[in-house]
Amino acid sequence: ALSPCIYSKQLSLFIVKKYFNVINIHQFKQNPLLYGPKVQALFVWSAVPVERYLLDSLPSLKVISNGGTGFELLDVQYINSRNVKVTNTPGKLSSSTADLAMGLLLASARKIVEKRFRGVEVTGATLGIIGMGNIGYKVAQRSRGFEMKVLYHNRRQRSLEDEKSVGASYCERLDDLLRRSDFVIIAVKLTPSTTGLLSHRELSLMKPEVTLINISRGQVLDQDALISALQTGTIRAAALDVTHPEPLPSDHPLLHLPNTMADNALAVVRGLPTPNEIKLQHLK
Repeated sequence: ALSPCIYSKQLSLFIVKKYFNVINIHQFKQNPLLYGPKVQALFVWSAVPVERYLLDSLPSLKVISNGGTGFELLDVQYINSRNVKVTNTPGKLSSSTADLAMGLLLASARKIVEKRFRGVEVTGATLGIIGMGNIGYKVAQRSRGFEMKVLYHNRRQRSLEDEKSVGASYCERLDDLLRRSDFVIIAVKLTPSTTGLLSHRELSLMKPEVTLINISRGQVLDQDALISALQTGTIRAAALDVTHPEPLPSDHPLLHLPNTMADNALAVVRGLPTPNEIKLQHLK
């Protein structure tokens, strides 16, 4: 096994320590000259950027294992130029993320955290899914148990068989989905074309009673526009698994609005231990 591995302090270490001698990023920063030459594996989450100065201080590095599905915060070209491999866990977090999406939807709609009797009805409501990849499709599967009408917007339309299986209808135009949905779940990958995908204009198209759930990336949603929409009643509520930055500073408005839930990427730890055991196979 490779040893040691830099690992973010806030994450559970019980699996990693079975295979590696572990230091966290804070220990490394205290004594980079001691640890730098020894580090062979870097174990990170997708919310944590890996800067060049860190890579340059790890001459023995062989692999970076990313806990998410994307490589948005990794300079893969530069990493590969150093003969370092990059691995991730595509598809392994889809179920846990879809589970959390439905959990956020229910908690916001029925005001479970607030312990309030009155909320909004979920059964029979219209759910709009932006991004019908693995995660979006699993959300649609789960929504069937609540007899929801499913609309989706995607770069490409799913097969008729896929649509029929979850009772989903394709919206070629995102605007149509936004106007018709009672709940909107964002599940797209972060790309240049999806950065800032929803801003003032898009939020203004939504129903006043809509709940917006983001399980994608914080940069997909214009947070200033979201704050304005929540404060003015343009939309009813928001439930956020992701933000930008992560975590939000303690004085950020999204953490203090009464109609907002923000949990900072809990979906990636919901799936323990399986996704991390799979990820560790990349390092061994």
